[in-house]
Formats: sequence, structure tokens, C-alpha cells
Amino acid sequence: MGNLRIAFGEPLGAADAPRLVLGHSLGTSSDLWSDAAVLLAQHFRVITWDLPGHGASPAADGAFTIGDLSDIVVGQLDARGVSSFLYAGVSIGGTVGMDLALRHAGRVDGLAVISAGARVDAPADWAERAAKVRLAGTEPLAAGSLQRWFAPATLRRRGERAASMVEALRRTDDRSYAWACEALADRDLSADLPGMNVRTLALWGEYDRIVPGEKSTELARELPRGVVQRVPGAAHAAPLEQPSTVARLLVDFFLGVEADRG
Repeated sequence: MGNLRIAFGEPLGAADAPRLVLGHSLGTSSDLWSDAAVLLAQHFRVITWDLPGHGASPAADGAFTIGDLSDIVVGQLDARGVSSFLYAGVSIGGTVGMDLALRHAGRVDGLAVISAGARVDAPADWAERAAKVRLAGTEPLAAGSLQRWFAPATLRRRGERAASMVEALRRTDDRSYAWACEALADRDLSADLPGMNVRTLALWGEYDRIVPGEKSTELARELPRGVVQRVPGAAHAAPLEQPSTVARLLVDFFLGVEADRG
């Protein structure tokens, strides 16, 4: 793991509200949650964090695992006096959330996994992407990421938020991105799901081609306490594209309004 460090954002919301930790997707930053976080802060004490080499976090100086990320998140929360928390994460951020719910189960009061499955498809493709980024950087990924991250309506608008996410990808540290790809490819949680006894909401974007609805439905069915919901009008970047809908679904789930069983 080396000297792995991550940056936490300034908390939003009342100091005595339930803690909600938010993780983002590969190649983006905690800005993915900017609009949704403001809405969530009406109900929770919202804490964001950035992957190594993403957003405000320093670049990694060596390979790391999903477990390393989970441990450092918990360590940072310990340093802030946070003993238990809710968690919502997108893509690799959701994978970290599942790892937290397995390896730090007593700390996680509820989990939302957004656009993530128990494992990635075609791990070799992720290794190939890591190799390409080490060779040519993240710039060649920009056009394809737009197509993967956003629904057709978002692509037509090409708004400021979408542009900011592409810029975040360009600013991401190449080696940290590559190591994150490899960490994601190496973590298969499938066999562990029956033992993950944490209330979990699997959210999927209507237009998500990376993690389509079948993946989230499968995840919810494999979990003892899993439910599933669709986010209309969104692809892989649901909190950015549909912040009001995502915030409402999270509030309803975490505060006790049940979603549908997968």
C-alpha cells in the first residue's frame, strides 16, 4: 500500500445528524456528488472523499487494493471521531462500500451501491486499460467516458457539470488511475455476498451500459437485506445527472422507506 493517503472534503449538514460518507467513481472526483450532497445535507452530516490521485487526494506511490481503500477510509473516520456511518458510493466507490460492509461490518449502518456489481466483467479489459493509461495518460479515455457516464439527454446538453467531470478525468494521476483499475479488477465479492448482513440499496441508472439493471438486481438478490431501485434519466454518473432523484432515494432508504426487493 505504501504511504497511501486520501483527502476528505469539508462536512456538510448538522453536526449531530447521522454521518453519510460518499464515494465517487473512477476518473471523477467527489464533485460527482456536489449537487446531491447539498440536498442530502438537509438530513445527514455528509462527508466526501477522493480516490488516490483523484480530486484533492495526493497521488498513490504504489499499488493498492480495495481493502486498502476501505481501511484508510475507516482510519480517517476514526481520526474524526466517527464510530458508525451510512455509506453511498458510485462504481469503485460502491465496491469500497461493499468491502466496508464486509470487513468493517460493525461500523456501517446502511449502504447504497450505485452502478456497481459484486465483480467487474472481463478483468483482463481493466488490466488493458491500466496499461494504456500508463502509456498514454487519461486523455484518450475522455470521449469514451462521456458516452459511458451520461444518458443521451445529458450528452445533448453537454452542461457544465459534464464538462467538469471530463476535466477531472484529465487531471487524474495516471499511475493512481491504473492502480485503481487493477484494484477493481482484483476484487470479486460474489462469494461474500450472503454474509453481508447490512441493509443495502442497489441503485442503477436507466441508461447505464457499464453496470446495467440486471447487475444491480442480481446484487440485491444475493444480499440478505438487499433492495434495488432504478434512477430514470441517468447512466453511470447518476448523482451528477439526477441529483434530486438520487438524494430522495437515499433519504427514503436510509431513513426507513423501503425500496423494492430485487
